[in-house]
Amino acid sequence: MEWEGQSLRHQVLGHSATGRKGDEGKKLVFPSPVFHSPQVTGTLVFAVVTAALGSFQFGYDIGVINAPQEVIISHYEYVLGIPLEDRKAINNYTINSTNDLPTIPYLRDSTPTSLEEEETTTSTSLITMLWSLSVSSFAVGGMIASFLGGWLGDQLGRIKAMLVANVLSLAGALLMGFSKLGPSHILIISGRSISGLYCGLISGLVPMYIGEIAPTTLRGALGTLHQLAIVTGILISQIVGLNFILGSHEQWHILLGLSALPAILQSLLLLFCPESPRYLYIKLDEEVKAKKSLKRLRGSDDVTKDITEMRKEKEEASSEQKVSIIQLFTSSSYRQSIIVALMLHMAQQFSGINAIFYYSTSIFQTAGISQPVYATIGVGAVNMVFTALSVFLVEKAGRRSLFLIGMSGMFVCAIFMSVGLILLNKLAWMSYVSMVAIFLFVSFFEIGPGPIPWFMVAEFFSQGPRPAALAIAAFSNWTCNFIVALCFQYVAKFCGPYVFFLFAGVVLAFTLFTFFKVPETKGKSFEEIAAEFRKKSGSAQAPKAAVEMEFLGASETV
Repeated sequence: MEWEGQSLRHQVLGHSATGRKGDEGKKLVFPSPVFHSPQVTGTLVFAVVTAALGSFQFGYDIGVINAPQEVIISHYEYVLGIPLEDRKAINNYTINSTNDLPTIPYLRDSTPTSLEEEETTTSTSLITMLWSLSVSSFAVGGMIASFLGGWLGDQLGRIKAMLVANVLSLAGALLMGFSKLGPSHILIISGRSISGLYCGLISGLVPMYIGEIAPTTLRGALGTLHQLAIVTGILISQIVGLNFILGSHEQWHILLGLSALPAILQSLLLLFCPESPRYLYIKLDEEVKAKKSLKRLRGSDDVTKDITEMRKEKEEASSEQKVSIIQLFTSSSYRQSIIVALMLHMAQQFSGINAIFYYSTSIFQTAGISQPVYATIGVGAVNMVFTALSVFLVEKAGRRSLFLIGMSGMFVCAIFMSVGLILLNKLAWMSYVSMVAIFLFVSFFEIGPGPIPWFMVAEFFSQGPRPAALAIAAFSNWTCNFIVALCFQYVAKFCGPYVFFLFAGVVLAFTLFTFFKVPETKGKSFEEIAAEFRKKSGSAQAPKAAVEMEFLGASETV
């Protein structure tokens, strides 16, 4: 989307902040040496790593389309029968050379002065549209499937649901893997859409499964493996997408279809993974099977503590009435909370982060970087490092403070990016200013706007409205992801080098909204958060149903 898109990659952090359903009264400890804990068994590690292979596929699908962009575009032009001279005009590079990437479209004058130039312009518009769809169709699938992950997991069980999801992953990979043999643009757009469906499902299923099989004290720490697997997948896709590996004119289709390998591997390994004991006990009321699964995961015959905990969880889950998505907007008790939650997700996506991840190669080329693909890999590496760092920062500092710091840093970086692009023709060293600004932009994103919205949405709502709130938040996140992926090339062409000034303005607006409207949630009960919302809205009315519960990790200082 985040990668989530780019940003949807951070759903796990919302899950790890609040734990599974019914955990509102329990405290969550984040131990440092996770794998030295006596609660970590071989079966648990095997199951978590197997589930995280799905997250790896998610990240791979996010990043794989970036590096071979111009190779794929040139193949589109060949399939569509665009004459060679028009291809050269469109791409602004020699067809026989794969070392020099074309510049972004807005650096060229597209005003037709003759019939030939008009036809070239039409071809350029068609290719731009097809490439935008190739990128954004991934988010369309995610939008559709974002509502279905939890439902599928409840209907089939966590293991079977992930197996079914892998069918979609394989289908999408095969379409893209064989795209060179047919109408490549149609097969890639279709394959990306189906892969998006897979990622929409897996973005809910993997955190759900890992959270339910992990011991209470390790749930947050193990849950972060989902996020780390996503950014690792992005980085690996960028590396294998290099021209001399699989990003060439001869092998780009293999690169796109390569996600079939982890899908096959995960499907085989899932057959040996235990089903979620919480699904067995709470959803199916199969206590005997739940105990058997727990004994495998804990490596002990004494699972009384876990069973007692799940029994209490089941009672708590049944004691609070579920809230529909419509009620979130019609009830005064939830309206302000859900509006703020959606604004945080809009801020995450419209900040411009996915423009960086989807089109970074083109942006670096425009900035005058001689080897833009390597700079893109650098972005992936920075993303992975700061994702790991953000886990510790989020647990130490306030959510609102980190969000404001991240957004403020992104605002400054966006300005420097545009300044660098504007002055590039006058000052050659401005290309390095733009490159450093992009690296810092990604770093600030991972510190705050990346993970924080998922934390805060989960913390705004108690058990009853939380599932509906998370579902609508996921849908809005994917929707905004789709809009950015589809429209960025057109916006970039219209705004030219000033495009990141636009993102800077958007970031500034959302930063001010956060400062005035968003309360701090870390270490506060639902009633305290509701009181903060009333204070910020100037309302003294008490909520209809105040639920006084301590959040996970409430003992930590803000």
